[in-house]
Amino acid sequence: MLEECRLPYIVRTVDISKGEQFSPQFLAISPNNRMPAIVDPDGPGGRPISVFESGAILQYLGRKTGKFYPREERARVAVEEWLFWQMGGLGPMAGQAVHFRHYAPQAVSYAISRYGDEVNRLYGVMNARLADRAFLAGRYSIADIACVGWVRLAARQGQDLAQFPNLKRWFETIRVRAAVKRAFAIRVEAASAVDPRDPKVRAILFGQRAR
Repeated sequence: MLEECRLPYIVRTVDISKGEQFSPQFLAISPNNRMPAIVDPDGPGGRPISVFESGAILQYLGRKTGKFYPREERARVAVEEWLFWQMGGLGPMAGQAVHFRHYAPQAVSYAISRYGDEVNRLYGVMNARLADRAFLAGRYSIADIACVGWVRLAARQGQDLAQFPNLKRWFETIRVRAAVKRAFAIRVEAASAVDPRDPKVRAILFGQRAR
C-alpha cells in the first residue's frame, strides 16, 4: 500500500511575472521572494507559523506528521544528506541548465555545456546511489520528494533518463504514487499565459537586484 501524507491546505497563487512576490504580505512569509512558502495555521503551540525554502518546509512537515522523515538519527542523517545534496546541487544546477537552454536571450554554448555536464554528473551520482537501494536514503523520504520534480524535467535539462537505468527506475516508481500523481497533475492556467520573451516579464523574472 502506498503511504502518503494528507494535510488541510489552502492554495494561493502568486503571479511572479507581475511582481506579486515583492508584496509586503508575501515577503512577510518568504523574505527571499521565492516559492515555495507555506503558512501552517496550526503551528507549534497552536499558533500559525510560516516556513519558506523547500528543504525547510519538507523537514517541518516531516517532523509534524512523522512521515517520510525518520526519527532514528542514523536514518535521519542519510535523508538529510540527500535532501541538502538536492538543495545545494541538483536544484540550482538543473535550474541553470533549464535557464540557459530555454530562457537566455541568446545561446551561450559554454553555459549550456557547463550546466548540462554538471546535471549529467549529478544524475550519475543518483544512478550510482540507486544501484543497490530503492530510494535515496533506503526508504521513501523527503529526500526523494525534493528530487523527483527536477528529474521530471530531465529532457528540458538536456538529459536522457535512458542513460541512467537506476535513476529511471526510481523515477518511474515514484511517479505512480497517488500524491505524486496529484502533484504532477496540477496546472496553473495563468502560468501558461505568461510570455517569458516579454521585456517587462523578463525584467521581473531574470533582472532582479537587491531591493
